[in-house]
Amino acid sequence: MPSSASDRDAAPYAHETRVAVAAAEEAGALLRGRFGAARAVGVKDAEGDVVTDLDLAAEKIILARLQTHFPHDRILSEEAGLLDAVGRRTWLVDPLDGSNNVAIGLTAYAVGIGLCVDGAPVVGVVHEPVTGSTWQAVRGRGATCGPRRLPGPGGAVPRSGPVVAWTQGHAVGRADPVAAGLRGRLERSARRVLQLWAPLLGWSMLARGAIDGFVGYRAEGIDFPAGALLAAETGVEFRTLSGGPFTVGSTGPDTDRSFVAARADTLTYLLDVVGQARAA
Repeated sequence: MPSSASDRDAAPYAHETRVAVAAAEEAGALLRGRFGAARAVGVKDAEGDVVTDLDLAAEKIILARLQTHFPHDRILSEEAGLLDAVGRRTWLVDPLDGSNNVAIGLTAYAVGIGLCVDGAPVVGVVHEPVTGSTWQAVRGRGATCGPRRLPGPGGAVPRSGPVVAWTQGHAVGRADPVAAGLRGRLERSARRVLQLWAPLLGWSMLARGAIDGFVGYRAEGIDFPAGALLAAETGVEFRTLSGGPFTVGSTGPDTDRSFVAARADTLTYLLDVVGQARAA
């Protein structure tokens, strides 16, 4: 039987999810409307990752909503940094995941908002302005897009090899031997390795079963929990690169955010591929 409005209102983190969805979609409407006029206003690092005026405008919208509804929560945002407060709850905001894509006119970008309690993600929202799709997850309650529950990837390894998303953190240099070895081995063992410059899109694809797995090396902390929660709530399992237990969280150094995410036989397959790369 479908849940009633009162049931939904009583669900854990229902209010937080509604606010995050509204904020992401309002920011997404701005990004979509001003996409062709984006201007780079700065760089984040020596590798040339850019900040655009749209990052800042979208961030302003999201922060205003979060601060209005949750004035006592901490917020860590991609451009504004840490807006500190006392408490167990921290919002993570990536107002424009894919800034480098937008800067060159590539329509592959997303808005991500996550809520963590004691470092563990409990709400994840990813909005794609181009299609208008919004994916959301609450810990223990599954992941959805509108009324549809997201199925996650299949567990069988496709005959032609899996399609895998790849991400690496801003601190990883172009010549990093570990990253190069992992990417190279994946390229030889997978049907396709997606390097989207917008990992939240990769997480949404994994959660809806469009791709088979995700491998990350020193992933960025701000967008990781929201996207990973989407996948985890569809039954995706996470492992360290060595195959050990992996806990999705927002705290700790980026060296703690190297992972393999997939299901069943595909997870085993990818762990073997990663193991070969690390042994080479």
